[in-house]
Amino acid sequence: MTQEERTADVVAPETAPDGTPLGAREKALWHALAKVEEGGPAKYRERLSDDGKLFVRDRLKLYFQDGPAFEDGAFANWANVDKGLAADGMVTGAGYMGERRVFFIANDYTVKAGSMAERGVEKFIRVQERALRAKKPVLYLIDSSGARITDQAGFFANLRGIGKYFYNHSVLSGKVPQISVLYGPCVAGAAYTPIFCDFSIMVRGMSALCIASPRMVEMVTGERIDMAELGGPDLHMQESGSVDLIADDEEEAALLVWKLLSYLPDNSETLPPMYAPVAPKRSPAEIDTIVPDDPNKPFAMHDVIDCLVDADSWFPLKGGYAPELITGFARIEGRVVGIVANDSKHKAGAIFPESAEKAAEFITECDSYNISLVYLCDTPGFMVGSEVEKRAVLRRGKQFIYATSVANVPKLCVVIRKAYGAGIYAMCGPAFEPDATLAIPGAEIAVMGAEAAINAVYRRHIDAIADPEERERFIEEKREEYRKDIDIHVTANDLIVDLIVPPSTLRDEIAKRFHFYAEKDFPLPERKHGTVI
Repeated sequence: MTQEERTADVVAPETAPDGTPLGAREKALWHALAKVEEGGPAKYRERLSDDGKLFVRDRLKLYFQDGPAFEDGAFANWANVDKGLAADGMVTGAGYMGERRVFFIANDYTVKAGSMAERGVEKFIRVQERALRAKKPVLYLIDSSGARITDQAGFFANLRGIGKYFYNHSVLSGKVPQISVLYGPCVAGAAYTPIFCDFSIMVRGMSALCIASPRMVEMVTGERIDMAELGGPDLHMQESGSVDLIADDEEEAALLVWKLLSYLPDNSETLPPMYAPVAPKRSPAEIDTIVPDDPNKPFAMHDVIDCLVDADSWFPLKGGYAPELITGFARIEGRVVGIVANDSKHKAGAIFPESAEKAAEFITECDSYNISLVYLCDTPGFMVGSEVEKRAVLRRGKQFIYATSVANVPKLCVVIRKAYGAGIYAMCGPAFEPDATLAIPGAEIAVMGAEAAINAVYRRHIDAIADPEERERFIEEKREEYRKDIDIHVTANDLIVDLIVPPSTLRDEIAKRFHFYAEKDFPLPERKHGTVI
């Protein structure tokens, strides 16, 4: 939209909707509002088009099709509106996304590059506080260069300064959903908002996220680096895990928010919306052919997911980060579920420090917002070695196990193929109070796989067998003995698993059990909080 087209949208009316002429004072007010809605200086408004960006008020229409229901603080910094400080660079209020009521905070990049100053910060804080009282989600549309340094005395360390909205992020966390979308470089203090949010989206070609700008990095460390390398979307999706989704443009970002919201409740006291059931994309009977007999042969767990969830309901999160562990939302018979699954196509499905942390965060989000959890287990366990020790595999693995332990929503463990070592603990095995532990034919639960176990127990004996054929016969004999010991029917006999489920009925089994556990009440021991973070 050109500046001329956009300005036409903010012309002050001359009459009321019923045709009654407006009085002089009301006309003056409408003219003032029109001035505010124009945003910052014309040269900065025109620059948005050159950068492929929407003006903030046009951006809001992607989320609130009829415009915001109301706006607060439009006249913030009115004394300086003629100096290009309309609304102090921040548009705040609430609106309807479909039938959902959502509060929003949106930077106006035409006003001092979307920088934050005293009145804008106060507006930000008030929306957070009102969203908490109203128990409604908050949407942060971030396009800010950070703090307005020339005005820092009014908002930096004050009681109701930038620190307060970090505090409010923490108070809102797990109470109402917080979703952020990044439309530009998000640097320094501004960079913490998407990190605090439950879910963050970055727009490719526009956004970046970093604690300091490339210029500051060079001043402090001597490192020369551009913004994309320092904090671009690909870095945060593939390496830091700080972003959940990447959009190719503004329209896709809005569609992702709309879809994400469809899986979430308004707050932690309500349930996610139910939808009409939809048949899965693939028949559940295909699971039996998708999963190989060989426990070491990789297969795509995404194919199994397609057999279990309602068609077109799968919504992966952090898909490019630690892909050996899959996390995302879906629906099964119309019910929202969170899926935690190992993917043997990546690193054999072993649990690495990064995937443990990824899982812990997702499980905590599901537990906060009353989303039932399905664990699809096929893992050799936690990765070992000096590299993962340096990356804190034990500490971050503890976070995964802790999150699984304290999650109080309905949860099911489904052993798809193998559950070795502490992998069965992290993936909600029997000791972790799942509402059921299920398995399909061919599944195995064991301390370790057959090859590793034979090597651990019989290594010296094997080395002492001189004849290669005799050695191989001995190994095969022990392999068969071990497999019989860990056969899933033995495990079911010992009530370690509740049921061996025919793959063709697994989707129905999951759906029925979640229906029965929907009103689950399983109080944990009373305490202030755990100490695992």
